[in-house]
Amino acid sequence: MARKINHKRKGGTKFTDPRDGKQYKTVKIGEQVWMAENLNWEGAGIWYNNSPLFGNVLGRLYTWKEAMKVAPPGWHLPTDEEWQQLIDFAGGNDIAGEKLKAKDGWEGNGTDDFGFSALPGGYRERYQDRYGGFSEIGDGGYWWSAKERDSKFAYNWYMFSDSAKVYRHDYYKEGSDGVRLIKD
Repeated sequence: MARKINHKRKGGTKFTDPRDGKQYKTVKIGEQVWMAENLNWEGAGIWYNNSPLFGNVLGRLYTWKEAMKVAPPGWHLPTDEEWQQLIDFAGGNDIAGEKLKAKDGWEGNGTDDFGFSALPGGYRERYQDRYGGFSEIGDGGYWWSAKERDSKFAYNWYMFSDSAKVYRHDYYKEGSDGVRLIKD
């Protein structure tokens, strides 16, 4: 059973999406400016379990094709190189997860040293069974990269509640992950 995730966003610079007026916290980490929360633009994507209760905190989950098109003006889906630059700045793949995770919402090990405030928003399988195919809310956070492997797969970056690491893997483009945007 999925647990409820509460997270209070603190301080930071705000960006207002001109398409719908939603505000997003942003944070400068090294030389990069990131949205410090997942995108929740209603023009595409789906909330975890189709529930706005999750969406208001975790944003929406998008297929890779949607993720490539959902950025408001001045923002884009990060490349693999931009993800790696963030992770390197946060100490490298073995410890960056702990430093980038929100202090609450995970089962323990998030310190949110840089204000990135990653949350375990789960993902949606590429095939949805009668239960919708949603998985790992409260346990894993998954975010798309702009890099595709081939016509069926693209890369994502993810963290688990029981690890300090950040991982990279390929996943089916028809599946749905969270979207973190970086400023142009």
